[in-house]
Amino acid sequence: MQAIRSILVVVEPDRPASFALKRAKLIAGVTQSHLHLLVCDKKQDHAAYLEQLAGELHGEGYSVSTEQFWLENLHQTIISVQQAEGCGLVIKQHVAENPLKKALLTPDDWKLLRYCPGPVLMVKSERPWTGGVILAAVDVGNHDGEHRTLHASIVNHGFDIANLAHGHLHVISAHPSPMLSAADPTFQLKDTIEARYREQARAFQNEYDIGDDRLHIEEGPADVLIPYVAQKLQAAVTVIGTVARTGLSGALIGNTAEVVLDNLESDVLVLKPDAIIAHLEALVAQR
Repeated sequence: MQAIRSILVVVEPDRPASFALKRAKLIAGVTQSHLHLLVCDKKQDHAAYLEQLAGELHGEGYSVSTEQFWLENLHQTIISVQQAEGCGLVIKQHVAENPLKKALLTPDDWKLLRYCPGPVLMVKSERPWTGGVILAAVDVGNHDGEHRTLHASIVNHGFDIANLAHGHLHVISAHPSPMLSAADPTFQLKDTIEARYREQARAFQNEYDIGDDRLHIEEGPADVLIPYVAQKLQAAVTVIGTVARTGLSGALIGNTAEVVLDNLESDVLVLKPDAIIAHLEALVAQR
């Protein structure tokens, strides 16, 4: 988080009380990042609105630039500008789609999470970050190299946010139900599964000083447990990772990040593995 030098903030003239801009100001105030404000609209001219916003932010001491742009659809517009400006973080306010529309069409915010090469912060509420709980969701059952790197990034970003907001970092990992037919005896009993998961999380606990009371290892599907624990803790931000599945499997199964987005009441920061980021950047460059 501290390494971010430029933040792309999607602003919407019809929502003047911009939750996204409030979060961007909080982060930029600590990281000294440049703010690039983007209005995604091909019809109406919003130059006056952007000029006013930029003037106010300059007066408050922020480094700011503005742009109005449109390219085919919302998520491609945002990604194109993110790449062109070299922004290390995209911040956008999330508004849930109508359930019927969502059943027929993939929501724009899901597509943004799926295809954006950089981290995306979806802002969902006005709940202050200051002094709040920051929840980092990891899957310590997957401990191949790529997942370990992603887990470290998730916890590290959660730790950074907790520091800048003077909050408290918690970590959650869901584990599967016991299976008597499992080849590994560890996965035949709930207690042994939980013990293995806690052991896998020990490195995070030691590095970031996370006590047992702030480590939540629970049985069940991640897309149910993450919103449940976030609600129980009244989390201000939930940090999750996505493998950015695309194509038919992504359409049928969905990513945990996408599924929990509408179910979480907290803001959501979504990260991706480096290999996925490189692949997505290559796809954007081909367009």
